[in-house]
Amino acid sequence: MKDERALVVRAREGQKEALDTLAQEHRPALVRFLRRLVRGDATAAEDLAQDTLMTAFAALAQFRGDARFRTWLFTVARSRWLMSRRRRQGEPAELDELPPLGALGAEAGWGLPQDAGAFTERLEAKDTLEQALAGLSDDEREVVVLRDVEGLSGDEVAQVLGLGLAAMKSRLHRARLHLLANVKKGLGP
Repeated sequence: MKDERALVVRAREGQKEALDTLAQEHRPALVRFLRRLVRGDATAAEDLAQDTLMTAFAALAQFRGDARFRTWLFTVARSRWLMSRRRRQGEPAELDELPPLGALGAEAGWGLPQDAGAFTERLEAKDTLEQALAGLSDDEREVVVLRDVEGLSGDEVAQVLGLGLAAMKSRLHRARLHLLANVKKGLGP
């Protein structure tokens, strides 16, 4: 953490080596995050990661250091993704009405007896999880990826998404239920 702060200071001063080091350290996580947001389009993820790094480095003076640099970078990445999505689709449509939690729980299989070993073996099938993630809405996918894949804390995820902690937790809970339901659908009976 201390070394990263020093890197950021040096990068603000225009030291190319510091910028290169920050880019090398954070690019893989950015690409993973963005790849899932763009539903597996590797080229779009790479382009957005490059755009994110260029935008972030140009705006480095705006990084106050209140959060980790990585958290701020994910915020910039999300902003660039949302902007690219709006350019492609126009303004996002109104949010669909959310299904009741009980229905999501039943769809996810809560309360149903199951053979845990067989379920685990089927879960390991190629691409099941990625397909389940791709089946989530954009809002659901980004909260799951930030929290469960990239390992950001709840507070950090809330900050990246511009939500209160309670709203982020609610969105994460629903997203996890949808993810589990998608996994179960993908695995079949």
